Amino acid sequence: MRSLIYIERLFNKVADVLGWLSSILFLLLLVNVVYDVVMRYVFNDVSIAFQEMEWHLFSAVFLLGVPYAIKAGGHVRVDVFYERLSMKAQAIIDLLGTFIFLFPFCLLVAWFGIDFAKESFELGETSGDPGGLPYRWVIKAMIPLSFFFMAIAGCGLVLHSLNKLFNPHLMYAKSSDSKE
Repeated sequence: MRSLIYIERLFNKVADVLGWLSSILFLLLLVNVVYDVVMRYVFNDVSIAFQEMEWHLFSAVFLLGVPYAIKAGGHVRVDVFYERLSMKAQAIIDLLGTFIFLFPFCLLVAWFGIDFAKESFELGETSGDPGGLPYRWVIKAMIPLSFFFMAIAGCGLVLHSLNKLFNPHLMYAKSSDSKE
């Protein structure tokens, strides 16, 4: 059963890397917005490409940040009730929620998102605005990719819940080790 903890850690590493990447992209978004505002209000120069880059970066931050939120327990839940439940009840709720809601939704969006991005790539879709960004398919491809990573984070959540059910003594040891 210890192997479940090691496998969970591997899935969590993926979510950690995505969280790190999302934070780096957020910093790039911040720099982009500051640059755009300074250019617009100080130099009276507007760049459509920089404005579009803002929403591209914001989309990437959000889409890549959600798997980390799933891993960190920052996803939507009614915590007022959830926190009062036993560890076993929390694990069962997480398992049911993952299998009933998260996995089907991830599969559905990823499945249709692949065709969405593929069509954009095949059409050579670009911005409709002059001076806008080319390769619109890149940001559209982030949608199925991020939902694939959400499913990976869901696998980590399933393993975490199974560890709560079958290895509660190891879970306490793991949480006390991580605090040091």
